[in-house]
Amino acid sequence: MMSTIRRLFNVCLVAVLGMLPAAAVQTAQSVPLSELRQNSHFHGIAVDPDDGSRLWLATHHGFFVVTPDGLATRLSRDQNDYMGFTPHPTDASVLYASGHPQSGGNMGFIASSDGGRTWSQLSPGDAGPVDFHQMDVSRADPATIYGAYHGWLQFSRDGGNTWQPGPSLPAGLLDLAASAKDVKRLYAATKEGLIDSVDGGESWKPAHVNRSPATMVQTTGDGTVYAFVISLGLLRTEEPSPNWEPVSNGFGDRYLLHLAVDPREGRNLYAITHKGEVLVSKDGGATWSELGAP
Repeated sequence: MMSTIRRLFNVCLVAVLGMLPAAAVQTAQSVPLSELRQNSHFHGIAVDPDDGSRLWLATHHGFFVVTPDGLATRLSRDQNDYMGFTPHPTDASVLYASGHPQSGGNMGFIASSDGGRTWSQLSPGDAGPVDFHQMDVSRADPATIYGAYHGWLQFSRDGGNTWQPGPSLPAGLLDLAASAKDVKRLYAATKEGLIDSVDGGESWKPAHVNRSPATMVQTTGDGTVYAFVISLGLLRTEEPSPNWEPVSNGFGDRYLLHLAVDPREGRNLYAITHKGEVLVSKDGGATWSELGAP
């Protein structure tokens, strides 16, 4: 069992770090999602707050929009590697990301105000330019942003314009989420299990009695927290309750890396699996189907 999990997490980490070989994405801007999946890695997903039928997809080869017919259209004018992607929680016109330009190196902390078509660096980050693989904006205070880089937590208190170094990151970090209720509270999905912090990452404690590896954690504006734990599947709780409830465990050998909840219709959930599938649920996560399946 553990050897299987290790193999799965090796694949997971390759995807999260964006370290795939040079793969050619078609020059045409619109491709079937199933085809894009074969040629790129997906690093983040969100629902367009102005149009719940559209998904934003941050990939290794550009920033895309996905429509219900499973067609992916590149919005960004480049094919940069967009990682640490997260929308601003209250300003629908602002998107944040980090990652790597096509030419190599790191992009620092970047933002878009035109729906992901163009991006500019707001800050190189502390000791940057950084490449935040995990990043989230506090819904309790959107001026506060957390990012993970080279084993250390960084934070900004002014909307990403300046960054300060923070404490070391928990071992085996795979995902990071900021609380919607408490600006100092963080959740982390790690290979050692699901954990949380109430002091801005200075200290961590288990957030679930099951210590199986956790691959994803996500908060929503109303204080709902979702997490994916190996052997338990998708879980949910309401802040500040520590009582996690099962949502679904019907994923087979797949596990979730990223989750998005429609801000206008909370029963609509979207997820990215470690195999690169984009899954959709219209019943709060109880059942799932693959978007754009060939």
